[in-house]
Amino acid sequence: MPMDDTQVTADVPEMPAPRVREVQAHSIGGGLALVLGLVGLLIGTALIVTATAVAATGAKAALITGGVLIALAAFLAMCGLNMVAPGEARVVQLFGRYRGTIREDGLRWVNPFTTRAKISTRVRNHETAVLKVNDAYGNPIELAAVVVWRVEDTAQATFEVDDYVEFVSTQTEAAVRHIAIEYPYDAHDEDGLSLRGNAEEITEKLAVELRARVDAAGVQIIESRFTHLAYAPEIASAMLQRQQAGAVVAARQQIVEGAVGMVETALARIQEQDIVELDPERKAAMVSNLMVVLCGDRSAQPVLNTGTLYQ
Repeated sequence: MPMDDTQVTADVPEMPAPRVREVQAHSIGGGLALVLGLVGLLIGTALIVTATAVAATGAKAALITGGVLIALAAFLAMCGLNMVAPGEARVVQLFGRYRGTIREDGLRWVNPFTTRAKISTRVRNHETAVLKVNDAYGNPIELAAVVVWRVEDTAQATFEVDDYVEFVSTQTEAAVRHIAIEYPYDAHDEDGLSLRGNAEEITEKLAVELRARVDAAGVQIIESRFTHLAYAPEIASAMLQRQQAGAVVAARQQIVEGAVGMVETALARIQEQDIVELDPERKAAMVSNLMVVLCGDRSAQPVLNTGTLYQ
């Protein structure tokens, strides 16, 4: 049964709006920066070596000073180099202020005075432990779920929450518990939703609630599924007997309905083909015998009547 939007979003928590969004950081290819840095180091080293062969004190001091400054500048510039692997990003900050995110993989160069925090953008799995909660009817049940997610907005994941991995873990457990207490394990009425009987609808609601809970952390929920769903051990045997009794009643009801249809068909065929004339007493006896044969749990043991039909 499809769920409308008002039913899906009724109990979704309202998270604060994010204060920062991901933007692209200004960076250049790191190959050229690496070459220029190495050249600067070589020039600085060459000037210092050359200064040892100069006799004049002033020229020697100037060469040494220039060589040291060039080498330090080249080394400082090379500190801006970053190696970004596929599935990773670098969150760039300059004196505590967010300056953007590097997502392009390879060797990149940015302002060497910035700090670059590494953050993974790969797809991850999070599986909750088996949680023991009470369903909507108060029955203790056990359930667990697995969530497939990844970081979509690196700025929100870094600055909006303290630890986005722990945040996803905690919010996933909270969402699973909330879903469990909203619905029964098995619905007593046919129109009601249940965790066992309406897995697709409940999973959809779980996904909607999860997205709302982790959206503030810049996390994208790709998929969420229940991996374990069962009654708690202390009531499992009693609930199993209840399920078996319900199945037996449903089966017997179907058998009776089928038997009544077969009896109606048999009586109609006998009357149409005029095989035998049945008065009410004979018809009642025939219906009784057919119902016993069709609804019985065991094979019927016929009794041969060697007298008349009325004996």
